[in-house]
Amino acid sequence: MERIVLYHNPACSKSRGTLEILRERAAEFDIVEYLQAPLDATQLADVLQKLDVAPADLVRKDGHFKELGLNAADYVSAEAVARLLAEHPRLMQRPLVVRGERAVIGRPPENVAALL
Repeated sequence: MERIVLYHNPACSKSRGTLEILRERAAEFDIVEYLQAPLDATQLADVLQKLDVAPADLVRKDGHFKELGLNAADYVSAEAVARLLAEHPRLMQRPLVVRGERAVIGRPPENVAALL
């Protein structure tokens, strides 16, 4: 069975909730604290192909997004999203869970069940 990778932010309650679900289910997984070890644009493009959502859904359009003066309409394509998140990893939706050729955003944390 393919190993799970959890792209985790320990400061995020949804990310901690997903971590707890993985532990409760005794899943074998690796944790990557993506703010400490950001994904590059190539890795992000790969993840975007595995998600069953629009590329723009991986971008947090929060206060930081607005502080940077960004426009959501500029970040719809996988290429644009990958470049943005490589430069600003804090804008990536969290947590992100990848298993083989599938990935989910753990918002809500129960989304991870689709990979278990």
